[in-house]
Amino acid sequence: MTVQRGFPTSEYEARVGKAQRLMAEAGLAALLLTTEPEVRYFTGFLTRFWESPTRPWFLILPAAGRPVAVIPSIGAHLMGQSWITDIRTWRSPDYGDDGLSLLTDAFKELVPPSGKIGVPSALESHLRMPLSDYARLQDALGPERLVADKLIMRRLRSVKTDAEISKICHACTIADRSFARVRDIARTGVTLDEVFRRFQMLCLEEGADWVGYLAGGAGPGGYGDVITPAVSRELASGDVLMLDTGVVWDGYFCDFDRNYAVGSVPRDVDDAYARLIEATDAAFEIARPGATAADLFHAMDRIVSGGEGGSDAGRLGHGLGMQLTEWPSLIPQDDTVLEPGMVLTLEPGIEIAPGQTLVHEENIVVSGTGAEYLSAPAPRDLPRLM
Repeated sequence: MTVQRGFPTSEYEARVGKAQRLMAEAGLAALLLTTEPEVRYFTGFLTRFWESPTRPWFLILPAAGRPVAVIPSIGAHLMGQSWITDIRTWRSPDYGDDGLSLLTDAFKELVPPSGKIGVPSALESHLRMPLSDYARLQDALGPERLVADKLIMRRLRSVKTDAEISKICHACTIADRSFARVRDIARTGVTLDEVFRRFQMLCLEEGADWVGYLAGGAGPGGYGDVITPAVSRELASGDVLMLDTGVVWDGYFCDFDRNYAVGSVPRDVDDAYARLIEATDAAFEIARPGATAADLFHAMDRIVSGGEGGSDAGRLGHGLGMQLTEWPSLIPQDDTVLEPGMVLTLEPGIEIAPGQTLVHEENIVVSGTGAEYLSAPAPRDLPRLM
């Protein structure tokens, strides 16, 4: 099936409509959004220019009507290709007034004098504007006008539409094809950093727009962690190689890994890998509407640690979508109830010995009756690189 880039206007209209209904319930007259995924969620404004921290970008979602973009003039042409029609710009960077007066005037026009303006403020949120300007905005709008968004953005983005899921699935398919070619680039004598470079090339060859994330490790009988950058160490017989990738297609991530034995490895490595597959199966089987994030954690933790409460990694999976990691976290304290359309990673880890760890990760989507894999499930037995 061909996956289309972008979304029809109806997709954004539905998102705005749902947001405005939640805003009405929460007593909010507008939302102020400042981060890349928040702005893109309502506009489709996709650019890697966000890598530059120099300029602030603002989106106002009023209680009725379309969002209003208050952005640097350098982004006017691209934003003009979206469904957004009210685009207000200034020449940025401006050390004296970097869009603040324009933003303030827009709020005074769009929001009643006493209206509350919601700003995402909970865990995993951040404000992408100078704190000094945020304080000036508070002073200009009046006391207690800027308030928490009552988790509206979290609720919206946690449940994906079919069109969003198709993009995540396509990113997973690209990564699946890339992992299937690892034997072409990884063998004894090849350095880990060279494997990383070549794997990213494979991902691009297979259709990724870019490789937003690549981590992993390699070591005898396992690896020490899953976040260290690649080093110039040659792969050797007895190593376990792990690659964990988040390729991006049309602004949506996948996030899963694959493990490989380099030659022969001890029996306890194969046993540990089998337990990771068993743990993933256990969580997959109960990932259905009504279960909680904590339920999935416990299903995996009982198998990988005997129910001891997980490892220092902190969680055994998370949400996935426009960002590499999203809500919820699969931890004992997260009572988020699963709903159809939630996309999750299942990521159990196991310690074989001090400094020897194995981690396995898959991507799934919760459906009305259960769960479906978005990543092609890993082989039941640890693959060998000869």
